[in-house]
Parts: sequence; structure tokens; C-alpha cells
Amino acid sequence: MMPVTIDVALMSGKTARVTASMDTSVQELTLQAQMLLEVGSGVLLRASGERLMCDATVRQLGLQAGEALSLQIRPAQIAATFSAFAACPGDGSAVTWRSSRPDTFRLLSQCVSHIQASNGAFAAILETGNVCTWGDPSYGGDSSSVQHQLRHVREIQASQAAFAAILEDGSVVTWGPSHRGGDSRSVQGQLRNVRAIQACRSAFAAILSDGSVVTWGEPTCGGDSGSVSHRLRNVRQIQSSFCAFAAILDDGSVVTWGLSSTGGNSASVSQQLRNVKHVQANRSAFAAIREDGSVVTWGDADCGGDSGSVRQNLVGVCEIQASMAAFAAVTENGTVVAWGHPSSGSIIDHVQEQLRGVKQIQSSENAFAALLADGSVVTWGSKQYGGDSAGVQHRLRNVQQIQASGNAFAAVRDDGSLVLWGGTVAWDVDEFMRTAPVQQIQASGESFAAVQADGVIVSWVWQNGCMSPWRACR
Repeated sequence: MMPVTIDVALMSGKTARVTASMDTSVQELTLQAQMLLEVGSGVLLRASGERLMCDATVRQLGLQAGEALSLQIRPAQIAATFSAFAACPGDGSAVTWRSSRPDTFRLLSQCVSHIQASNGAFAAILETGNVCTWGDPSYGGDSSSVQHQLRHVREIQASQAAFAAILEDGSVVTWGPSHRGGDSRSVQGQLRNVRAIQACRSAFAAILSDGSVVTWGEPTCGGDSGSVSHRLRNVRQIQSSFCAFAAILDDGSVVTWGLSSTGGNSASVSQQLRNVKHVQANRSAFAAIREDGSVVTWGDADCGGDSGSVRQNLVGVCEIQASMAAFAAVTENGTVVAWGHPSSGSIIDHVQEQLRGVKQIQSSENAFAALLADGSVVTWGSKQYGGDSAGVQHRLRNVQQIQASGNAFAAVRDDGSLVLWGGTVAWDVDEFMRTAPVQQIQASGESFAAVQADGVIVSWVWQNGCMSPWRACR
């Protein structure tokens, strides 16, 4: 049968003419168009706006010679467990690889729209609304017991080792170890009209459309909210520490439950928890920003639950970032206030004068990195976790974004080059990244993965005290 010629256009008006057989898949058609148009990954749309399924063929879709399609460019998605990555470049395809063995990766045959990760497994929502899972079964990598229920999935959330999927009808399907929140049968009848789900290490909390909350999972880790259920009304947002939850209500008050030592009991500051607009958490404590820019803290005192020593400086706070056991607050005038455990980044005296005009802060487990308005970067905290950037300080100029793994940092500069540091060493990766600038970066526990402008995904894994690069896929 004669091949067909199809015109593919970008929003800018640039057009390419693609020749295909009747058995050419949409995925192949998309790849040809991307190469001809010299753009990154995207999806093909008909003039009506209908998205073409990536595994369908020209014949199945009835595409005609001369038909005009548009290519919608989409940003890549990267999800990470502690030791692996999964990437969806934006064209519906997906690839997954272990950070310790980036040379052994596999391509998913299904068309993927979103990927979520627990600490050891992945769950992908397909274009059909079904779900594909893989990874360690003890971390939710096996969903076979509920596969027949995973239809019309809208969103997926993950605890440390289990998953919860919200369906289009507002119901919820869970899988993974029951002690990590993978079994919601005890509350299944209540899980209706679910609006959002939050997870801690071993439990989930679902906000319903009426503002009430349903919880399940390990009872001591927040899976049992019975003691505060009468107060969980008109809930706007929920935040979690390692084993506790904090819910912000519409009136700006806060309700907490879960393990007391990780912030599940806020009775000592309940009268101060008024007009709260945002809550941040580290492993064992919470910090709430109020409408007037003041801050209220509770939980493990050594981990930031007690901010008394810096309370007079916590004025006009607009953002708080958390390491494992400390907090760093950015004020309206661009200065920083830190508190919590000294080994986790609470001591900033030696860099205090440099912390001016701070735009953003990122944290590893025990260190912080601040991006300043002039594009420079200031770091502090444990050297083994990226708190010392002296080895690459001359390269930390014109930085656009910072990403953190568990023990290191990565900075993307305005020319798309990348700078990595952490542990006791630092790495200049220009030689490896010379082919194309970096557009996006993601981190796992001890690794990074970057999406280049040419669609190539590169990852670095911590090996023998340094970061080893691998060109993972395209």
C-alpha cells in the first residue's frame, strides 16, 4: 500500500512533512516529527484537539494523506526510588533503570502519562487510565491482587512502601504491605469522593470533597485518627513528618495526630496555631508559617520542634525548607534563619553574612544550599552531605536551579551546564554534558538524572566516593 504524507506543525507555525506507512505507529510518527522539527518529546494532536494514542497505527486511526497534525511539546517526567529511576520523556514512552546499573534499562511498551515512586517500586498511570507497576513487591511493585480495580485512575500517591490510587469516581485502590498502608479495606466504605491523599512513612490520609479525612495504615504512624476525627472538618491541606500528620483547616487552625515524638501532638502550641497558611516538616518536627510571617514549631525539640532560640528572628518568613533534623527559613528580605540539630544544618554563623537576597533553598539529608538573586550559591551543614561547596564555588555562578539527593547537590546554570558536589569531593561534569544543555534534573537517594535539550537522559550514581556518569537513554 502506498505510504501517506502527513503534515506536523508546532505552535510556532514551523511545519514538517512526515512520510509513513499504514502500519507506522504514532510513537514512530512522533519520533520522526521531533527529529525533523528539531524539538524535544511531545504528543501528536488532531485538529480537533484529540490526542493520538502512542501505540495506535496510522491505519487504526484512519489518518489520511495530507492530514494536518500538531505536535505538543511536553516536559519530561522523572521519578525516583532510593536506587532506581523511571523517565517519561513527554511523548508517552517510558524507560526505567537502576541507578547502580544505568546500562541495564528497559523500555515500557505501554503509553505512560504519569509515574509515581515508593522507596523501592514504581507505579505508572497509562493513557488508558490503567496502572502498570514494577520493582520490589515488598515496596508495592506487585499490584496483581488489585489490577482489576485499577481502571480510570486519576492520581497515585506513595508511602515508603505502598501505593494509593484515586480513581475518576473518587474511590481509592491500595496495594503493597498492609503495615505500610497497602490495605485500606477497613475504611473502604468511607473512601468516596476523595479529593487528595497525603502519605507518611507507613500510613495515608485522604481528604474528602466535604473536607473530612479518612486514614489507614500503621495506627501509631497516623493510620488511626480516631482521637481527632471530630476536629477534622473543612480540611484544606495535610502535611506529614516521618510518622505523623498535620492538617490545616479552612479557618487556619491545625490538627495533628500520629507519633508524638515526630510531631503528632501539638497540644503545647495549639493556641498559637491560628491563621496558618503553610506547614513544613522534617523527619520528627513541624514548622507552621502564619499569615503574619511568624512561625510556630512542635515535635522533637532537638530536630527543630523548639525554635525558641531564634524566635525573635522568625519575622516575615515566606518559605521554610527542611533537612532530616533541621529547618531553614527564608524571610521577606532574603535572609535566612536556621534551627534544629547542629549535625543537620542548623548552624549558619559562618555563612550568615553571605545569605542575602536568597531566592530558593534546597536540602539534602543533613545540609542546605541557597540560591541567591545574583545566581551564586551558598552551602552549609555536614560536609559529607554537600554542605561544603568550596571545590566548585568558582563554577557556581549564573545558577538557575538547584536539586538535592540524599547526600549531594546539583546546580543547573543558565547555559545549561551542570555542577555537582557532595561528600568530601566535587565534580565538574562539563566534559560529559558538552553535547546539549540540561533542561531538568531529578534525584534519588544517592543519584541524579538529567534531561538534556536533545532528549538524552543522563544519570550519575555515587560509587566509591565520587559520582560516575552514565548516558542512560534517549
